[in-house]
Amino acid sequence: MGLEDDFLLNDYDDEKTIEFIKNYLPQELKEKFTDDELYYFLDLIDEYYSESGILDAEPDAEGFVEVDLEAVADYIVKESKKDEMGDFDPEEILFVVQGEMEFGDSLEQKG
Repeated sequence: MGLEDDFLLNDYDDEKTIEFIKNYLPQELKEKFTDDELYYFLDLIDEYYSESGILDAEPDAEGFVEVDLEAVADYIVKESKKDEMGDFDPEEILFVVQGEMEFGDSLEQKG
């Protein structure tokens, strides 16, 4: 598979992730975020994971790595403000972060 195919696959994965998150969000938040904002949040989640060292963390005895979802949400809120994307409520962003995590978990259960 070439590099272009990898990018297309990543785009497709992001689309599926965004759709999952939109379905995961509580009813009052479903219309709150645009697709562009959700893609932006997804990029920030990836950025947080790569910069925080979580990807290098040792799993526990059951094979899990503890992720502080509130810290991820706070990171998104801080970066969004810095990038002038808007002021977001950490509690609302937490639902997006949880949705992204649930999507990843659903893929692992299928695989």
